[in-house]
Amino acid sequence: MNTQQGYVDLHTHTTASDGMQPPAENVRLAKAAGLTAVAITDHDTVAGIEEAIREGERIGITVVPGVEISTVLEGKDIHILGYYINYQDPSLLERLAELRATRDRRNDMMIAKLQELGIEITMEEVIANLGRELAPDETVGRPHIADTLVIKGYVNNMAEAFDRYLGSSGAAYVNPPRITPTTAADWIREAGGTPVIAHPGLYGDDELVENIIQDARVAGVEVYHSDHGEAEEVRYLQLAEKYRLIITAGSDFHGARQGVVFHGELGGRCISTDVLTALMQAKS
Repeated sequence: MNTQQGYVDLHTHTTASDGMQPPAENVRLAKAAGLTAVAITDHDTVAGIEEAIREGERIGITVVPGVEISTVLEGKDIHILGYYINYQDPSLLERLAELRATRDRRNDMMIAKLQELGIEITMEEVIANLGRELAPDETVGRPHIADTLVIKGYVNNMAEAFDRYLGSSGAAYVNPPRITPTTAADWIREAGGTPVIAHPGLYGDDELVENIIQDARVAGVEVYHSDHGEAEEVRYLQLAEKYRLIITAGSDFHGARQGVVFHGELGGRCISTDVLTALMQAKS
């Protein structure tokens, strides 16, 4: 039964980055969840958008073209979502390619640290475990490395892989220089889109979040996210109201790895499609 008609999940990942389903499958899952719309927001790539749009047109689901840009500020990974970008903009595509090159360097650095810790793992193994050819504009992320650690028996599950090795306090964590949230927001606006700060509760620093809101001039904040508790939702709702920001919601769906859904099920966090009008009106 369709219970979420008129709602949108504004944060989902596909095989173009570190999701488990191809873009068309995310759209079909949105349909099955009763949603009216879904956003495709892969990490540092727009490679999955066209396939998703085609499937959306076929089955009657609105697809919001998006991206999730990786940035660093004060040593913390900060993600900026961009909505209604011109995903064919040459400048944007060139910039995203640069970010993927940085991501590749980071992966190599993490693999090297894991090897120093006595863990026998290679990037070739990580890619082989994808079970398919890696397209030129697709990205490999920490969940892929974590997958291989589980498969090889070094950890029991994804959570342990991040806690022991790949998370911000893990033994193999590295964080090379990247662009700032302000630069990412500028790039999104220059590509005709609307910037939104992703999952602020994951950063553990609300003062930093507020500084980003002011400095990057984001148009919205992801108040409702699979990893936000009720107290966090209240805090970020108040922050959104303070700065008159667009309130968004997203599951951060990646699919299931080792039988465990990463972040949340598609449609697990959603919001009225009225937000789409606000996002479009906020476009530069």
